[in-house]
Amino acid sequence: MSVQPFSAVIRDASRQQHTEAENSAFMADLLGGRLGVAAYARYTEQLWFVYRALEEGAARLAGDPVAGPFVRPELLRVAELERDLGHLLGDGWQRRAAPLAATADYAARITETAAGWPAGYVAHHYTRYLGDLSGGQVIRGIAEKTWDLPHKGDGVRFYVFEGIPNPAAFKRDYRQLLDVLPLDDLERQRVVDECRTAFALNSALFTALGEAFPRSA
Repeated sequence: MSVQPFSAVIRDASRQQHTEAENSAFMADLLGGRLGVAAYARYTEQLWFVYRALEEGAARLAGDPVAGPFVRPELLRVAELERDLGHLLGDGWQRRAAPLAATADYAARITETAAGWPAGYVAHHYTRYLGDLSGGQVIRGIAEKTWDLPHKGDGVRFYVFEGIPNPAAFKRDYRQLLDVLPLDDLERQRVVDECRTAFALNSALFTALGEAFPRSA
């Protein structure tokens, strides 16, 4: 009997929540051109808080036997987010930036796993970065067109992975790392559950953004 690769187990177990997050009212309105650039800027600002937590965790876990293999410098996004936010929000944006409650919860959970549960951190790393390399590219194209942002330039640099010339190959290698994670069956199930938690936290963020930016008339 063939055994399903762990990467496929994670993908299949979180498929429904992944779809729900992608089809949230906020994302549907944002990507449908029914919201202004202010909504996109606010979303980008919230990502800054999430990715600061992710990348502070990455620095802490670079030598960890479980999480360390996933820590790759070409994935780092905080610097790109800061360039985007400077373009979108202007000078002094960091003094004005504030996380929504849902964002703070999301970042806190990432920080918690990075501090005490490397395998759980991998669940968050996977849901974010592989999403950026996949659906994130759709967001970039729509953002460029909808708000007249420069192609792969300031405003959308978060979605541009200059150090990854072949995203398909990178994602394939990443999934292979998931498949060989040194975890027993119980711990793998916990990681699957944490992936679901990650998507739920992301969906809560979209809900909060949807309340802040209801569909434009």
